[in-house]
Amino acid sequence: MKAAYYQGKESIAVAECRPVAPGAGQVQIAVSHCGICGTDVHLYHGRMDHRVKMPQVIGHEMSGTIVSVGDSVAGYAPGDRVTVRPLDPCGECPACRNGHSHICMKLKFIGIDAPGALQALWTVPAHTLHRIPANLSLEQAALIEPIAVACHDVRMGELKAGEYAVVQGGGPIGTLVALVARAYGARVLVTEVNPFRVELARSLGLAVADPRSVDVVKLVEDQTGGAGADVVFEVSGSAAGAELMTKLPRVRGRMVMVAIFADQPKVDLFRFFWRELKLVGARVYEPEDFEAAIALAARGAIPIDSIITKRLPIEEITEGFHEIERGGAVMKILIECGGR
Repeated sequence: MKAAYYQGKESIAVAECRPVAPGAGQVQIAVSHCGICGTDVHLYHGRMDHRVKMPQVIGHEMSGTIVSVGDSVAGYAPGDRVTVRPLDPCGECPACRNGHSHICMKLKFIGIDAPGALQALWTVPAHTLHRIPANLSLEQAALIEPIAVACHDVRMGELKAGEYAVVQGGGPIGTLVALVARAYGARVLVTEVNPFRVELARSLGLAVADPRSVDVVKLVEDQTGGAGADVVFEVSGSAAGAELMTKLPRVRGRMVMVAIFADQPKVDLFRFFWRELKLVGARVYEPEDFEAAIALAARGAIPIDSIITKRLPIEEITEGFHEIERGGAVMKILIECGGR
């Protein structure tokens, strides 16, 4: 049994897994697959070392099967297939008391602030679990977490059937936001510059525009009778995306900030004033977003297999990080962790 241990900037060692027996309120999971996401890449580059106790297992986009349960765990048993909502709130801070525990002021994100899923056996609190339906494979279920991110983003944007949405950025999360928005009945335009991602989105039936060669503002106005988009999701994390974002919404349109910017971008506040725009941040997810993601995946509304670019054994995890960094023809890479 193996685990991938982050040891510091751009260093991951694969060694024997060190299982932790589940205590009260905990379960131990045999991890099947774990995806590499943008947060993991930030970790890999040492940008979150202040939160990590090295050497530490990272990773959180996962699926697996319960192998043992601790005392006081009700409703779950060995053999249950699950995915994990990797949030461990304090339950006491003002955010938690006001019903917003997913953005707890002392939140522990499991896989950053506590050991993560890139290991054969993983012990987590039972309150983080969500069941995997029988018609989803464990490989497919490893994408429930990023689909839940997209469900939360769409919910925060208050998107309604028939509305027009622009998704800026066609990476894994942007593509999933677009697919969730479409599943909810919206008209969707994706902006993206990576040729592989452009063609993938088009193969999934999404409308795509490259902002380097297309006047996106004119395109949106043409497609909305001059009104503008109902909702804009900024997922690119680019200065150009932040600049374009405020030019696209209709009067009293909404914008959802999904991306994390490395530097503070310039934003046209006059446009906010002139059109009475609304901007909302969208961070992680809540339990209902996981359930929505599972429901969409189970009914085939999200073409999960098309999002998965490659599967690698845990021994090749460093190559997985390098391939994502190179960009190009890659979307989601799954790591096989050895569980069943």
